Amino acid sequence: MGRVVSNLFVCSAILGLAVAGAVVLYLNRPEPAKVEVESTPLVVDVAEVVKQDVPISIDSQGTVSARTQTLLIAEVSGRVVEVSDKFKAGGFFEAGDMLLQIDDRDYRAELKRAEAAVASAKSNLALEKGRAEVAYRDWLKFSNGVKRNSEADALAQRKPQLAEAQAQLDSAEADLIRARDNLERTTLRLPYDGMVQQKHVDIGQYVSVGTQLAKTFAIDRVEVRLPIPDDRLNYLNLPSIAADPTQLPAVTLSARMGDQVLEWPAQLVRTEGVLDERSRVLFAVAEVSDPYGMKTERSSPLRIGTFVQASISGKTMSDIVVLPRHILRTGNQVWVVDDRNRLINRQVKLLRTDGTLAYIYQGLEDGERVSLSSAPHAVAGTEVKLNSSVKTSSLLSAKSATTSNSRGADKGA
Repeated sequence: MGRVVSNLFVCSAILGLAVAGAVVLYLNRPEPAKVEVESTPLVVDVAEVVKQDVPISIDSQGTVSARTQTLLIAEVSGRVVEVSDKFKAGGFFEAGDMLLQIDDRDYRAELKRAEAAVASAKSNLALEKGRAEVAYRDWLKFSNGVKRNSEADALAQRKPQLAEAQAQLDSAEADLIRARDNLERTTLRLPYDGMVQQKHVDIGQYVSVGTQLAKTFAIDRVEVRLPIPDDRLNYLNLPSIAADPTQLPAVTLSARMGDQVLEWPAQLVRTEGVLDERSRVLFAVAEVSDPYGMKTERSSPLRIGTFVQASISGKTMSDIVVLPRHILRTGNQVWVVDDRNRLINRQVKLLRTDGTLAYIYQGLEDGERVSLSSAPHAVAGTEVKLNSSVKTSSLLSAKSATTSNSRGADKGA
């Protein structure tokens, strides 16, 4: 029993000494060194908001096609005896030029017979008119007191014979018109200035009625069908039926040819009037006058089949803020720098985007500063330091100048 008490005493003493040592060490601990943490502001570029009136343009694309295209088919049969030097693929011709001649000897003979038939019918009609005049006088002399029906009176006056002679003349004149038309159809002419796209026959070949001769198109104007999504139709002044031709929306067509970008002015002349059920687009038609430069000087012709990009002039929208597209974050949010140079998260409403620019119509006010620098890890309230400042109105001007310079460089290359 005494040994147990002795062991408990020893343990208690050791525990007491350990606690006393821990207390002494805690009371004599050194003061921790204080380190001041310096906050480094985020350096950003900003744009001062300036609302402006911005003309909206809609981009589209399409393929150049002929406005007037003709598949020439033979209306008479015969052997091709002559072809024009212009009657070849790619050949230009003017309205009324002879392109192809079919042997017309049989048709000239048919015309002579028709003319002779008309002369004979006229002579027969004149003879019947004389006989009818004599018969009418006899009828007046001997008809008093004689009761006859109307058919007998008409026969006595030779009215049926006169009507038959007139009908024969009408038939002969109709045959004469047909003979003249057939003779004219042996010569192939077109009522417009154009180009031969495909040639199907040549000299010496026999053609029958219905034979395809060539495919041509007019070169006074060409068209481009431009698809426009239904959500962008409100940005355009689409032409109506009663639209003033001088007020049609302007269109700039462009295409890259090698290392050059070529442009052609056009006008939006009409729409097809029906939305495509699958793609939900409305096709508008742009028209280019004298595409091959036959009457006006052009740096390059706009050929049928060329795929072109189109920029359509639209409405002018008011109170628009133009910002670089890359600063938009998820949910159309941007960083705004407040008066204390701290970031504020701001959601904006987007009108549209155009290449590198975004057009904002709600969410920003004049004079506010929008961060142009990418800050992927920033949070609201982050302190920033301004590096440079520009006005948002200069961004659109800079884009226009850059576009003009690039086009000029492409043209001069």
